[in-house]
Amino acid sequence: MEKLLVKIELEIKLGRFEYAKHFPDSKLATRFNGNEPTAVKASSVRGAVMPQKAATPLFVDFVEEWLSETSIGWRRSYLVTVRGNIDKYYLPALGNVEVGAVTRADLLKFRSSLAKVSGRNGNATLSANRINKIMDPLRRIFEEAADRYDFTTPYVRIKPLKVPKSDVQPFTLQEVKLIIDSVRPDFRNYYTVRFFTGMRTGEIDGLKWKYVDFDRRQILVRETVVYGEDDYTKTDASQRDIAMSQPVYDALQKQYRATGAMSEYVFCNLQGLPIEHNNVTKRVWYPLLSVLGLERRRPYQTRHTAATLWLAAGEAPEWIARQMGHANTEMLFKVYSRYVPNLTRRDGSAFEQLLKTAQIQKGGEHATI
Repeated sequence: MEKLLVKIELEIKLGRFEYAKHFPDSKLATRFNGNEPTAVKASSVRGAVMPQKAATPLFVDFVEEWLSETSIGWRRSYLVTVRGNIDKYYLPALGNVEVGAVTRADLLKFRSSLAKVSGRNGNATLSANRINKIMDPLRRIFEEAADRYDFTTPYVRIKPLKVPKSDVQPFTLQEVKLIIDSVRPDFRNYYTVRFFTGMRTGEIDGLKWKYVDFDRRQILVRETVVYGEDDYTKTDASQRDIAMSQPVYDALQKQYRATGAMSEYVFCNLQGLPIEHNNVTKRVWYPLLSVLGLERRRPYQTRHTAATLWLAAGEAPEWIARQMGHANTEMLFKVYSRYVPNLTRRDGSAFEQLLKTAQIQKGGEHATI
């Protein structure tokens, strides 16, 4: 190998080096035709001979090409999110750099800069989870660029930031009653349905009357609304039929008298369009919690509340999973079930009661059942 290296370096100096002759299977062979001494250069690092990097497009140009090719089939909400990441974060930092010239250090520096960006809802910085979601499309962008232009992706050994375990904060049944009794009358039906069906925000905001079956007392979840437009549900498992409890049935009957003739949407604004959840959250939800002296929690906690109340009532986990739109019961046992003892005040007392009922033997006497 040393002799071969000496020979190659000599050929380069004499202008007689033929790349394809020495490296016929290399992807770079087609770029170097005949004697092109400027195509490669001898490196003094460990005596290696390295080909010069071929020019690659600017990041701003490549990312647009990548987006147009890969966004087919994406949900509109995800497309809007990625587009926002590109415009707000990627282009200001990397836009005018050749995609093949970006280094691992550049990406680490970019991620570090994200930690200094102000977060939403009053948070001082972006959360670790948000930063990971911003970085993930960037990883796929460089993987595609590296494969297409034959260079090593700089996105190596960059592990996702550790995300603290999230904690759900469901409301108690007493708090639910307080909220429903205290909320503005025109939103009472809305929050009754939210609390007792576990529907996601987009599902309830996009609910149409054609999916409300009063005869069978079912809500058919078939669509969701995203950025004011109808869309497919979050997952296939989200396509489900939710059983109406009596409070939900009564609330929807009242709502039908209010909006049934003016819109195809169950909960709508004065123009008959779906309500805008950010507006409702800021103008109705958070002010209500503040007035009631309740801890500030996202409206999504109404979904968690439904799950914990169903579990506390003793409903079958499989049934609850179907109502929630989960593919299986894993989420229930992983996240929600730990709230059941606090809600039922059982904490093992049910088993004690079973033993008493069975009259387990005492002092050597046989049990009677």
